[in-house]
Amino acid sequence: MDIVLMSAALIGFGILVYVLLDGFDLGVGILFLWAPRDADRNVMMSSIAPVWDGNATWLIFGGGVLFAAFPTAYSIVLPALYVPIMVMLLALIFRGVAFEYRLKTNPTHRWVWDTAFWGGSTVVALMQGMMLGAVIEGFRVVNNRYVGGPFDWLTSFSVTTGFALVMGYALLGSTWLIMKTEEATQLWARSVAKPLLLIVLCFILMVSIKTPLEYPQIAQRWFSFPNILWLSPVPGLTTGLALKAWKGIISKEEHSPFWCTIGLFVLSYLGLAISLYPYLVMPHLTFWDLAAPESSLKFVLGVSCFTLPIVFGYTIFVYRVFKGKVTEQKNFY
Repeated sequence: MDIVLMSAALIGFGILVYVLLDGFDLGVGILFLWAPRDADRNVMMSSIAPVWDGNATWLIFGGGVLFAAFPTAYSIVLPALYVPIMVMLLALIFRGVAFEYRLKTNPTHRWVWDTAFWGGSTVVALMQGMMLGAVIEGFRVVNNRYVGGPFDWLTSFSVTTGFALVMGYALLGSTWLIMKTEEATQLWARSVAKPLLLIVLCFILMVSIKTPLEYPQIAQRWFSFPNILWLSPVPGLTTGLALKAWKGIISKEEHSPFWCTIGLFVLSYLGLAISLYPYLVMPHLTFWDLAAPESSLKFVLGVSCFTLPIVFGYTIFVYRVFKGKVTEQKNFY
């Protein structure tokens, strides 16, 4: 495989893993304030306490590889998205502080940190979704330099993708709680998962219709022959996973809703990758236009081959150690 494509695939893989892992704990945070009881919030916090900080490692990994392997793309994306990136980072800090202080504060003041945790999680998801929308719409670039304004990312489409990701993360969080909790907390998670699944499917349909209509190159990619034959399984698999997730939610299955939601995210991500390929910065800069020298790419891939097994090993170990259920009697509060 071309070393440039291998580097791009590595970035894409890191971002996907981050979205899947950090997505469900951000989703728990998005749902946090709406839980009916303080006992439910204690269980929710305990369900993600062992893994939430490790999940965020993949965000650093993706950003670091982008900087090393595609520095020109980094120099375009960073100024274009400087405002949402800074808001997201501040929200992540606020969320982390709230996570720690909630455990130690007086119960009568716990509502302050509950609100902070919910707000930080929601803002992080919203900013990530809006950045996604901005990437799809593209940036104004001249001579490989961003020439747009600081708020070009703020459009009706980016707002739509922002709220779509908030709902998607909330769905991931609710299905995670179905899998990890019991009794009252699990029943509440099932009750919110049903409308969230329908909302997410509406957003997927909306974006799937809008992007080919507004971007002819994306329509050409999906509907030209023979591409339409090769890509036709994607919407079919999406429909099948959605039906399986719905059945799992209403039939009291515990694991299938979460894994089917993971599948929906993977297919949506795959559809996005198919639509944007081979452009790293829309609308006309490809991976090869923005790649670092070959020696730098080889160095990045070599370091990644060394570090990825360590990160994966740690992640798998933590999830195996804390694989059991979290209950009102078995939590940190």
